[in-house]
Amino acid sequence: MSHHLPDSLPDRQRRLALAGLSALSLAPFLPTRAIAGTAVHALPRLALVIGNGAYADSPLRNPVNDAAAIARELGQFGFATELLTDAGRASMQGAIDAFCARLAKQKAVGLFYFAGHGLQLDWRNYLVPVDARLAAAADVPRHTVELNTLFGGLAKVGNPLNVVVLDACRDNPFGSEHKTGRGLSQMDAPTGTFLAYATAPGNVAADGAGQHGLYTENILREMKVPEAKIEDVFKRVRLSVRRSSAGQQIPWESTSLEDDFYFRPPPNLRTRSEEELARLFEEESAAWRAADEGADAAPVLAYLQRYPSGNFSELAQMKLDRLLAKQGEKRIRLAEAQQNPFTKGTRAIGEFRVGDVYEFRIVDLLTGLKKAQYQQRITAVTENEVIYNDGVVITDPFGNVRKNSRGRWSAAQFYIGEYSLGKRWSARYSIHFAKGGEDVVERTFRVVALENITVPAGSFEAFRIESSGWVMQRGVSLESVYWVAPDRVNRFLAFEQREKNRAGKYITTDRTELIAYAPAA
Repeated sequence: MSHHLPDSLPDRQRRLALAGLSALSLAPFLPTRAIAGTAVHALPRLALVIGNGAYADSPLRNPVNDAAAIARELGQFGFATELLTDAGRASMQGAIDAFCARLAKQKAVGLFYFAGHGLQLDWRNYLVPVDARLAAAADVPRHTVELNTLFGGLAKVGNPLNVVVLDACRDNPFGSEHKTGRGLSQMDAPTGTFLAYATAPGNVAADGAGQHGLYTENILREMKVPEAKIEDVFKRVRLSVRRSSAGQQIPWESTSLEDDFYFRPPPNLRTRSEEELARLFEEESAAWRAADEGADAAPVLAYLQRYPSGNFSELAQMKLDRLLAKQGEKRIRLAEAQQNPFTKGTRAIGEFRVGDVYEFRIVDLLTGLKKAQYQQRITAVTENEVIYNDGVVITDPFGNVRKNSRGRWSAAQFYIGEYSLGKRWSARYSIHFAKGGEDVVERTFRVVALENITVPAGSFEAFRIESSGWVMQRGVSLESVYWVAPDRVNRFLAFEQREKNRAGKYITTDRTELIAYAPAA
C-alpha cells in the first residue's frame, strides 16, 4: 500500500501528514509513548522541611520564611509535611530518622528540603543546626548533620523516588580552615533520587533581600506550573536565578531518576498519539528557529523557559552562554572535583581548533572485520560550525554532524556540551540525503557510567552514554552506546550502533573508534 500526498499542500501541513502516515505504518513497532510515572503518582507523599536562621554567630533572615512557604505548597500537592524551624542537632537528626521510618513503612515518595547554613569538609557536606558551636574543624562532624546520614537512611527505605533540595549553599561563617571549599561539595545523586543545590558546588548563594531567598523564591513559582516534570521545574529555576544574579548564582542538579515526577501531574497520564507528537514538535521547531536565527538572548530565553528539556535545549544553552558572555556576564563555574570520592564529576567539551586531526576506523561488531577508515582535519572554525577537510564534513561546536558525504542534518543535540552521571536528554532531527530522500530520527540519551575504555588512540576514563530511538520512515530501531572524554578529546572515542528492521533483524552492527588524535600545535 502506498501513500501519496499532493505537492500543493503547505510545507507544515505536509510534514504533519507525513508524520501521521509514518506513525500508521510503524504502529506495531513504535515504543509506548505514555507519560511515565503513573505508578509513582499513585503513592503517598511525605516531606520533611527544615528552615534554620537563628544562628548565634551569623543569623539568616529568610530560611524560616522559605521553609514555611515550601511546606505550605507541598501540602497543596498532597505531601504530608513536617516542618521544623530553627532546629538544633538532636531535633534535626531525630526528624530525619523518623522521616526515613515513615517512608519505609508507607513506601512513599519522599521530599527533604533544608534552608540554612551548609558547609563542606573533606568533600563531605554538613547541614548546620542553630545550636552548632564550631571552634575547630573537629567540631564539624560532632555538631552538625552530615548529608550522608540522610542518604544512608534513604538507601534503607526501599521507596521508589526521593527529592532532596538544599538551599544551604550560603558561605559559612566559621572560618576557611573548616572546609575544603566554598558552599557545598559536589555529590552524585543516590539511586532513585533528584538532588538540587541552590548554586553550583564550590560556590555560594544569596540569602535574598526580600521575603524569600532567590533560589526558593523561584522554586515556589515554578513548582506551581501544571504538568511540569521535576527536571523542568528546576531547569526553569536555574535559568531565572542565573538571570537575576547576572550569573553569580547558578543552581545545580544531579539526578538518578528513571521515572518522571510532577508536583502537579497531568489530570490524565495518557499516551500521546504520533500525530499529536508531530504537531508539538512542529511548534517547538518554530520556537527554536526563531531563537537560533537571531542575535538576541530574548528568544533563546523564551525557548528554554517553554522547552527546558526540549529537543534543542542543549544547543539553546550553548547559544545563550555565548550571547550572555558577549553582554558581559561573568558566570560562576563548577568547582573542580577530581579528588572528590562522592562524585564522578562533570566534564565539559573543549574548544575545537584549526589543525586538530582525528582518525577513525569502522569495524563490524559481529565479525570484527574492518569496513572503513577515514581522517578528519579541522580546516576552519566559525562561531556556529567546525569545518573538516575544507567542507567535506561540518559539525556544530559540540561535534554534531551538520553535513557529510551522506547529506545534511538538521540541528541535532546528539553530543552535548557538558556530561555528568545520570544526565538525560532527547533529540529529534532530519537527515536529507545527497541522493534524495529523508529520514526523521528520534532518540533519547542517558549518561550511565564513568569507566575506562581502550581504543587504538589510547586509554581513557570516559563517560558511557546509552541511546535508543527510531528512524521513523523506515521503521528501524536504533540502539547505541558511545564513550566521550570531553576534557581530553572533543570527539567521541568509540561509537557502537545496532539497527534492526521491522522484522527484528540486525541491518547494522558497527563500531567506530578513534585510531589517532593529534591536537593542533
